[in-house]
Amino acid sequence: MALPVEQWRAVAARCWAALDPALRERLAATSLQDVVRLGCGLLRPEEQAAALESLCRRVRTGKDPAAAVFYREEGNRLFGRRRYEAAVRLYSQAASHELPDRPDVSVCFANRSAALFHLGCFEVCLEDIARAEGHGYPDRLLPKVLLRKAECLLCLGRLQDAADALYVVENKIAMDGVMTSPAHQTLLNKLSQLKNKLHEKENCAEPTQEVHGDLQRKSEIWEENDSISGASSSLSLNFNTERGRHLVASQDILPGQSLLKEEAFVSVLCPGESYLLQDSSETAWDTRVTNADLYCHRCLRPLLASVPCHGCSYAKYCSQSCADVAWEQYHRTECSLGALLLTLGVFCHVALRTVLLAGFAEVSRLVEWSHNGDKDLHNPEARCKRLSGAPATRGVDTRGIPGCNEDGQYHSSYQAVFNLLPHAEKHSPEHKFLCMLSVVAICRQLQEAGLEAAVLNQESSEKSSRSETYEKRSGELSPELKTVAEAMLRHMLQLQCNAQAITVMQESGSRDGAVVNKKPVRLATAFFPVLSLLNHSCCPNSSLSFSGTAVTVRAAQPIPSGQEIFHCYGPHRCRMGVAERQQLLRQYFFECHCQACLHELESNVNSVAPTRNSFCCPSCRAPMQGEDMLCCSNEACAVSVSRESLSHRLRDLQHQIQKALGLLRDRKADEAIKMLLKCQTDARNFLSPEHLLMGEMEDHLAQIYATLGKWQEAARHLEKSIKIVEMHHGPSSVETGHEVFKLAQILFNGFAVSEALSTIQRAEEILSVHYGPQSTQIQELQEMKTCLSDLPRNIFQR
Repeated sequence: MALPVEQWRAVAARCWAALDPALRERLAATSLQDVVRLGCGLLRPEEQAAALESLCRRVRTGKDPAAAVFYREEGNRLFGRRRYEAAVRLYSQAASHELPDRPDVSVCFANRSAALFHLGCFEVCLEDIARAEGHGYPDRLLPKVLLRKAECLLCLGRLQDAADALYVVENKIAMDGVMTSPAHQTLLNKLSQLKNKLHEKENCAEPTQEVHGDLQRKSEIWEENDSISGASSSLSLNFNTERGRHLVASQDILPGQSLLKEEAFVSVLCPGESYLLQDSSETAWDTRVTNADLYCHRCLRPLLASVPCHGCSYAKYCSQSCADVAWEQYHRTECSLGALLLTLGVFCHVALRTVLLAGFAEVSRLVEWSHNGDKDLHNPEARCKRLSGAPATRGVDTRGIPGCNEDGQYHSSYQAVFNLLPHAEKHSPEHKFLCMLSVVAICRQLQEAGLEAAVLNQESSEKSSRSETYEKRSGELSPELKTVAEAMLRHMLQLQCNAQAITVMQESGSRDGAVVNKKPVRLATAFFPVLSLLNHSCCPNSSLSFSGTAVTVRAAQPIPSGQEIFHCYGPHRCRMGVAERQQLLRQYFFECHCQACLHELESNVNSVAPTRNSFCCPSCRAPMQGEDMLCCSNEACAVSVSRESLSHRLRDLQHQIQKALGLLRDRKADEAIKMLLKCQTDARNFLSPEHLLMGEMEDHLAQIYATLGKWQEAARHLEKSIKIVEMHHGPSSVETGHEVFKLAQILFNGFAVSEALSTIQRAEEILSVHYGPQSTQIQELQEMKTCLSDLPRNIFQR
């Protein structure tokens, strides 16, 4: 959720409507500095602030021992049903709610280690055992956990470490004295078994096998640009009236060639909706898994066994190192503001974290410069005229381009972020007012909570007396926090045009299947200053991929020298018509004049994209046309039906598909197939044959047949899915690449050697362009190819 919750937006709208018209006019026309100055007094404690506080009470981000008990018991229940992966998530949620100084958190780590052991995650299991010991795991239960540690070490082949662990356990049991309980006897039996296993492994130690480098890894040619950090030397920075700042090829570029590698200046994980309750009286805890449970809140790497923040329940990390770095850089300030930040939305959170990472000295310097320095800062057209006409070559003088330093270098820095255009004059006055109230609310909370010193990177005593003075003045912000509020307001406005969604292909369904099913998921919102130099095109010539907080941009097609590098902001010619694309692009305050849009507009050609996801006539199957009441496009057919009626059928169909997938999860594959086939029959009566949902059903059927080992059937359905994906995304798109990758897996598992090899080659050609030759996907494809090449084809040919 980028913007604040709907209820806060409504509060801001009422406040705006109640303002004197003259004040509204001043707020709409004035500078960001004056917007903050005028707006500070508009967040009244008895009205807006009270409403915001009420909304924040509905968001659960603090520690709650009752919640910890609930999640731990739910984890135990699922562990008993052998649903170990789900149990791991619940134990993690329990640990995040435990108070850090209580030994109960050690039980969460110990229980989680047991689930991780059953999942075969031995290294992570050992980490959790160490955490349990470090947090005071009950001494009487320690032998069982130490035996698990020894067994993990045995499984990892670390025989000496395993022997040492068994020695510790044996001494521990001996020190506890003679016991005759069944539990004690079980420990002794397990100890004896592990000692025997250790002796067997020691006596039958296998010689270390040489690892043959059969797979040839292609190295990427990369030479970094001298003047643009993270960019290839094959690019140059240009600036003119029409295009603004943009990147141009300074030499011919091949498909798949890396153009840009940049670490986000700032990124914020997009949380799940489970934090936001519908009713403050709710007491049941949500067990849904969200991004907050699956990815590290700092580096965005996938989480298996999270390390919780010691002060809140919503921040989780992949390691203690990540947790410590986050705390030092920004989380010591954000920790107690969790409910407020979740209520005010990701854009507000990104704005705050941006100024925290930049540091107050740099923020203050650039805000002051925007007031008194370069007068062209508020006049982009003047800057463009001064620099227009410069040729797109590596020798262009870039010293006057906004964001560049005095040497003409453009770095991924706060200065570059600050110089991204906020388009303050183009945003609606109501939107600016909402953003202003939100950032003032955060800054006021920082002041009231005594966090101002942390924000300003100063000692607490240095600011405490002045903070108290300003608090007494009806909550007036200190001059320093007004500077912070102005910078945050600028960043919130910038984000509408410059926010970059970090997306990942997330595995869906069970991980133990023969075919890995993935779907694209928006993971985080970030500022990438160099990536923001790329302008939009509905037919882009580049492709983006993400790894944690880093982005890599590659050429998606041959790019001749002198051609601009384009990136798609969302609306793509394969997925929607020109009218819909232009409508969606209005949020960026420009009209698209890319080749695809110009072709469709000038030739008056109607894109087929909108009809692919359209309804069709229940009688003759021709496309339906219209708005609220749809009529058959076939003049010989007089059928008409309301859009609401067909939309209801579509929602019901989607519900039935989810029920079918539930049957698959419950291992009722035959029933799932029957239900999906019925869904297909129903869908053909009112959906276009190229509708994405038709492809999804083919994909689901392929998944089910693959779980049954019916590879030919699975391949047949997946080939149909690929055709529909190609229509919507293009034959060389990353979406098509992932579908072809799945087909390669199916053909590989079915030993269809010749078909598998040709499919593997196609998947390599597509995915290497998007992910590079060293990606895990390409390595897996090469492993499959090597394996199949060694098989006797006359035996396994289909």
